[in-house]
Amino acid sequence: MVGKRGRVIGRIAPGIVGEVMLPVRGATEAFYAYPATDEVIEVGTQVVVVDFDPPRTVYVARAI
Repeated sequence: MVGKRGRVIGRIAPGIVGEVMLPVRGATEAFYAYPATDEVIEVGTQVVVVDFDPPRTVYVARAI
C-alpha cells in the first residue's frame, strides 16, 4: 500500500479520520485515512500513502 496514490473523499485533519479511494486488486476501494503530518487535506486532493495499518487504515500526505 505504501506509495500508492489516491484521492480524498472525506476531509482529513489532525485527530480526525477521513477517507480516501485507492487502487487495489484491479478496483478502487475506500480506506480510512489520517494525515501523516499536521495538515488538513481537503476533498478532491491527490494523496500518496506513507504508512499502512491493516486492514483498512492509511496515513497519507499530499501528492507532489
